[in-house]
Amino acid sequence: MDEKLETLDLILFSTGLSIALLMLLGLLTNGLAPLFGIYNPLSTLPLLIVFSIFIILGGIGACLKSSKSPKFEISFSPPILLLTGLLFFSVAGAMIVNVYGSNVFLLLMIIIIAIVFTVSLIAKNLPSGYYSTATFVIALSLLWHTSLISNYIVGFNSDVPRELYIFKNTLGRTYWEHVNPYFGNSQSGRIHAMLSVTILPTVYSTLLNLEATWVFKVIFPLIFSLVPLGLYKLYVSLFDEKRAFASVFFFMSYEVFYTEMLGLNRQIIGELFFVLLLFTILAKKLTGASKMLCFALFSFGLVTSHYGVAEIFLFLILFTFLPLFILKRESKRISFGMVILFFVLMFSWYLYIANQVVFDSILEYGEYVRDQLQDFLNPVSRGTEVMRGLGLESPPTIWNMISRVFAYITEFLIVVGFLDLVFMKRKMFVRDYIILNIIAMTLLSALIVVPGLANTMNMTRFYHILLFILSPMCVVGAEFICHRLSKNKEKLYASVVLITVLMLYFLFQTSFVYEIVGVKSWSLPLSKYRMQPLELYTQFGYSSEPCVFSAQWLARNINVKVAKIHADVSTRNNVLFSYGMVTKEEVFVLSNVTTVKNSEIVYFGRLNLIDGVILGTRYAWNISDLTFLQNINTIYSNGESGIYQGVD
Repeated sequence: MDEKLETLDLILFSTGLSIALLMLLGLLTNGLAPLFGIYNPLSTLPLLIVFSIFIILGGIGACLKSSKSPKFEISFSPPILLLTGLLFFSVAGAMIVNVYGSNVFLLLMIIIIAIVFTVSLIAKNLPSGYYSTATFVIALSLLWHTSLISNYIVGFNSDVPRELYIFKNTLGRTYWEHVNPYFGNSQSGRIHAMLSVTILPTVYSTLLNLEATWVFKVIFPLIFSLVPLGLYKLYVSLFDEKRAFASVFFFMSYEVFYTEMLGLNRQIIGELFFVLLLFTILAKKLTGASKMLCFALFSFGLVTSHYGVAEIFLFLILFTFLPLFILKRESKRISFGMVILFFVLMFSWYLYIANQVVFDSILEYGEYVRDQLQDFLNPVSRGTEVMRGLGLESPPTIWNMISRVFAYITEFLIVVGFLDLVFMKRKMFVRDYIILNIIAMTLLSALIVVPGLANTMNMTRFYHILLFILSPMCVVGAEFICHRLSKNKEKLYASVVLITVLMLYFLFQTSFVYEIVGVKSWSLPLSKYRMQPLELYTQFGYSSEPCVFSAQWLARNINVKVAKIHADVSTRNNVLFSYGMVTKEEVFVLSNVTTVKNSEIVYFGRLNLIDGVILGTRYAWNISDLTFLQNINTIYSNGESGIYQGVD
């Protein structure tokens, strides 16, 4: 590793390289151990032996290479120590919500974060390491305040139930098959092909003796908190510390970071490698062999973590490199070898190792977008998120309208900052970074213009990813406007604008304002106590403890691969998937015309038994509308959920 790297650089690169090597060594162990008669390669003993040998050899190699040890300089000044108190409010607040239903601690945490942001922009002579510590602590506090709500996985209407199901299967088999074991199920096959939710969490769970649920609820958010830290370091290489902090605070404020992303564990790991690849490319501190080695390992990590983010990264570096190559201008950051290496790694994995299931999905998405082009003139074809982002959807309340106003202001500042970057400040920034911004803005425009393109991954997730590059443009835009208003007090006015806009944007994005004024809120940590059961158990995918217990009983006592199981959509998509170990494709959805034959299984969750609602694929019914209730016997019940068996 290059000796010019600072403490924070070393932490980020060490963590990224460690995770990439865990995945790579786990993959090699998984593939080579059976050749030596070891058929449970992902169990404790084989993993301990392999990693112990690697650590010993790595230590010897480091000693032989250099007598100098990396210098880790960590400051423990009072302001930095006080910042760590945010983690107490986050963890304690989540526990209090779980036990007592009170959100006071979490509301205080959000207020303190807003105060910390304000002080960070106006204070002078802050201690070294303050901004990086604030970034990490705020990120982890926001992530844990959501992930620690409930002792069980919360679906967030995302892929996490399927990810947990596939992770548990890999953990149980202590072996990962590169061939899709979920015959005929391409969605499960695509997730199974990603090492980020198969081998990586299996290694953590096995070596830390940690239950699968807590790997996703504690370890993965901890890893994800390094993404804003990596962005901060990237932005510092372009701006000063205050601008970098304001940029990364804007990134963290967007609600997708601490809500939707917690249901996408593949993307969590993928985004860590994404930011490390951007830093490897744009930062000057890595050169030569060190740069290529880091690029290769981070590329492997990204390709085997999330195919969507990998495709976006390939798109960005390819179209950043091509214009310079065509114009015969050498890129200072991206080489031809990097583009070819990433391309070969990506398509080799998706075509051969992953047995083509991921590559097939790329073709399917392409065909979907092509089919949607016939609706080019229909704005609705872009999706509800695009319509809302463009101001074409009416807000439900005045508070939602105010929230959208601040969101639109940040979008406006990004556009202004982008135009200023391209036309006015071209000499102040690295050429590759300017082109990356142009490509990112082009992709964002395409997501708005091309029908169906945003739906291939979800517009909110696309915007979240593009903010990796575009977030600083919000700060640049504010400074440009303030410079036009007053050249003498540009910095003061810019700070006031950023504090006002971003602080209120943050308070609305976290649903703090919605909770205070008592209108509909989308924050599970702040507003779970007043959410309607249908919303809580379907849209959020929340699972109560009794439902988890009954699902686990089902997995232990019923052969779920043979039995015909009936359930409604809310339990099929969440608790049965995550803890009953039944894929939703194997469950027959209940309706008012369902008939249950002898020995067939019916699962009722809390929404069904307590609230009396049966949610079908298109309609909802009262439980009394079911015609088979007299023809089933109870085989398990705990008051909130039950398992029943059909009788003749």
